[in-house]
Amino acid sequence: MTDVQRVEIELTEDAPGDSVRVEIEYCTQCRWLPRAAWLAQELLTTFEAELTELSLKPGTGGVFIVRVGDEVVWDRREQGFPEPTAVKKAVRDRVAPEKSLGHSEKPSAD
Repeated sequence: MTDVQRVEIELTEDAPGDSVRVEIEYCTQCRWLPRAAWLAQELLTTFEAELTELSLKPGTGGVFIVRVGDEVVWDRREQGFPEPTAVKKAVRDRVAPEKSLGHSEKPSAD
């Protein structure tokens, strides 16, 4: 195996430093930009070390979807409008499963 081949293999393996992109697609017709921007701020504050990019994507037709990479983690049409804690948990489970959400995360009453 040559050095070039070894480098290519190392670059394709998943590593803790991989980029993590979150996208919030929101309906411009519904004027949901403030809601999307607020949720973006919440995610950026909570995952400031884990996220490498967060984008707001204008859409139409009542869309409000949160994606981590290409995976939909919240869709308003299926789950209703999200509470920030629910979205934070969904994002955390994908980007930093060991991370505590602090006071936002209440233990279940089992």
